[in-house]
Amino acid sequence: MGVAIEYQKIMTEIVYVNLPGPEEPMPGMTGGELLHGFLAELNRAVSPESRAYVASLAAKWNIHYRNVPSR
Repeated sequence: MGVAIEYQKIMTEIVYVNLPGPEEPMPGMTGGELLHGFLAELNRAVSPESRAYVASLAAKWNIHYRNVPSR
């Protein structure tokens, strides 16, 4: 008979998306900058249903949005 519960430790990483992000893609942006703008744009969704869906996906993938004051 096998064990009732199996446990596996999985290393996870947390991704922080600093807000505000770029609002438009610009020539010469790196892949990270494009991804940053894309994820920030998802967070700016207008409808509450869209924001809730984005929040649920972000939680599953350990993506955390945080507001960073402008310099």
